[in-house]
Amino acid sequence: MATYCLTVARLQEVNQEVYNFLSSAGAKYGVGFWKPGSGIIHQIILENYAYPGVMLIGTDSHTPNGGGLGAICIGVGGADAVDVMTGIPWALKCPKVIGVRLTGTLSGWTSPKDVILKVAGILTVKGGTGAIVEYHGPGVDSISCTGMATICNMGAEIGATTSVFPYNHRMRTYLEKTGRGEIAAVADQYKDLLVPDEGCEYDQIIELNLDELRPHINGPFTPDLAHPVSEVGAVAKKNGWPLEVKVGLIGSCTNSSYEDMGRAASLAKQALDKGLKCKAQFTVTPGSEQIRATIERDGYSKILSDVGGVVLANACGPCIGQWDRRDVKKGEKNTIVTSFNRNFTARNDANPATHAFVTSPEIVTALAIAGTLDFNPETDYLTTPTGEKFKLVPPTGDELPARDFDPGQDTYQHPPSDGASLKVDVSPQSNRLQLLEPFDKWSGNDLENMVVLIKVKGKCTTDHISAAGPWLKFRGHLDNISNNMLIGAVNSENDAVNKIKNHLTGEYGGVPDVARHYKANGVSWVVVGDDNYGEGSSREHAALEPRHLGGRAIIVKSFARIHETNLKKQGLLPLTFSNPSDYDKIRPDDKISIKGLKSFAPGKPLSAVVTHSDGSQETLELNHSFNETQIEWFQAGSALNRMKQLQH
Repeated sequence: MATYCLTVARLQEVNQEVYNFLSSAGAKYGVGFWKPGSGIIHQIILENYAYPGVMLIGTDSHTPNGGGLGAICIGVGGADAVDVMTGIPWALKCPKVIGVRLTGTLSGWTSPKDVILKVAGILTVKGGTGAIVEYHGPGVDSISCTGMATICNMGAEIGATTSVFPYNHRMRTYLEKTGRGEIAAVADQYKDLLVPDEGCEYDQIIELNLDELRPHINGPFTPDLAHPVSEVGAVAKKNGWPLEVKVGLIGSCTNSSYEDMGRAASLAKQALDKGLKCKAQFTVTPGSEQIRATIERDGYSKILSDVGGVVLANACGPCIGQWDRRDVKKGEKNTIVTSFNRNFTARNDANPATHAFVTSPEIVTALAIAGTLDFNPETDYLTTPTGEKFKLVPPTGDELPARDFDPGQDTYQHPPSDGASLKVDVSPQSNRLQLLEPFDKWSGNDLENMVVLIKVKGKCTTDHISAAGPWLKFRGHLDNISNNMLIGAVNSENDAVNKIKNHLTGEYGGVPDVARHYKANGVSWVVVGDDNYGEGSSREHAALEPRHLGGRAIIVKSFARIHETNLKKQGLLPLTFSNPSDYDKIRPDDKISIKGLKSFAPGKPLSAVVTHSDGSQETLELNHSFNETQIEWFQAGSALNRMKQLQH
C-alpha cells in the first residue's frame, strides 16, 4: 500500500498540468473525468459502462475488453471518437465473422488467457484483420466474465476489429456484483438476442477443446509466437533465449481481475508456506481502484508483497513502457514474463534486447518463484530452503469477492451542470501540452517528386512509428512527441534503426531530424513499408507525426485497420501496392509522384511514377480504401478541417 501511495503521489506531481487540462476540458464540455489513481480505462469500462448488446468505441486498441460483457466494443483513433462526440456518424467496413467454438472445461493450470494465446498462435497477428471474433459453444460457460474480457482484450493482438462472447449467467453475476442488477434483469429478458442466431454461418471456424488446452506462453518480440509452457524451455535453449527470468509482471488491463489476483496469490501462499520467495523481481499492477482496494481488504496484496512483489499504481505502467527499470542496462540480453497483452521489441522497458513473453498471471507467478523460463509448474518441483522438494498445486481463486467489491477512493469527477463559462487550462509555455494548428489543404494537384524518407523493412508497429515509454509524457504536445517518429523502424538501406540518408545534404541522421530538414526546405516525402504496417496500439500520434513533419503518403503492402483510418483522418494518403512485389522496386533515393488525385474516387486506383536516380522511370498501381467522405478529409487537409468547413 505504501508503494502504491508513493507512486500515485509522484504521478500527481509530475503530471499535474496534464490532469488540470483534462479536468478543465471535461468540466467545460460536460464530460466526466476519472482522476489519476482510478485505474486503466478498459477496466473502468467493464466495471461501470459496458453491458450486453451495447456498442462502444474507444481510443485504444484494447477497447474490445468490453466484449467480456457481451458488448461490441471497438478500438478507433481519437479523431473517430471526436466524430461521434460531435454527432457525426462513425462508419466501418462491414467485418467478416470468425467463430471460435469452445468445448470442454477450463481446469487446473489452464486459464482464459491460454484461449487467446492459442488463438493468436493459430491466426497470427494479422489473421483476424477485418473480422469480428465471436466465441461460442458449451465451453463458454466454464469461463468467468473477467476471463472472457481477457480473451477479448487480447483479440487486438490478432488484428481483430473486436471480439465478443454471448450473454450468459457469468455476465449476469458480474453485473449484479458491480451494482448493475437492473441491467442484468433486462439482459435476461432479451437473452435470445444476445447469443448467436440458430443456424448462423461464420466466415471461418476454429474448434478449441478446453479439456485439451494446455498453459501457453507466447513470445518473445511478438504475441503470436505460441508455445506450450511445457515446451518453451527447450525452444529457448535452442534459440539462445535467456532462461533466467529477471522480472515477472502481473496485472494490466488484460489480467488484473479479482480472480486473476486470487489465483496468483494462491500460488504465492504455497511458496510462502514452504519458506520460498520469488527468485525474480515481481510486480503487481491492479487494473482499477476497485480491484486495488478489494485485494488490499481481502489480503491478496499482502500475500503478493510477502512473496516479493511490489504493488504499483492503478495504471498501465510497464505494459506501455512506463517503467523505470534499473536492474539491467540497455542492450543487455534478458528475459521477462508478463500477463500483459503485447510484447513488441522494447515496448515494456525501452531495451531492444529484452525478451518479453506474455502468459497468464498464474504462470508469471510460478516462473517468478522458480526464476527460470524452463520451469513447468505442472510437472516440475521446487526446492525449499531445507532441501525439501515440492510441487505447486494448481491455482485457485474466487471469481468474484464474497463480500462484494470495495470501491476504494472516490476518483470520479462529475461534470458541472453548465461549464460554458469555464476555460480549458493550457499554458502557452508548456512542453507537455500544445494546441493543434490546422494542417494545410490539398493543393488541387498531383503530388510531385516526393523523396522517400525511409523504406521500412519488416514489422513496423505503432510502437516503431511512435514509441511509448518516456515519450508518452509528450502526448499532448505534437511537436515534441514528433521527435520519436519512426525511430524504431528498420531502414531497408542499411538495416539500421533511426539512421537514414538526407538526400539534400548527403549525410545520415535520425528519421525525425531528416524529416524536419525536408519540411523546412519545402520537400514533401513518403514512407514505404511492408505488411500489416501500423499494427498494435491505436496510437494516433503515429499518424499525426508524419503529417506534422511534412509527410504526404504512406505506401505499403498492407495496413492494420486502425492505423489506416488514422492516416486518412490526418489528411495523409495510406496506399497499398496493387502488386505487393512492387515494394522491391522502390529504392531509397527514388522520387515518387502520386498521379490521379484530380479524379480521386472510391475504388479507383491511383498510380505512382517512380523516378530512379539513373533517370529511369516505372509506373506502379496503388490501391486505396477511401470512401467519398474520406476523400473529402484528404482534400480539406484533415477530418478536423472538414468538420470546420461543414460548420459554415
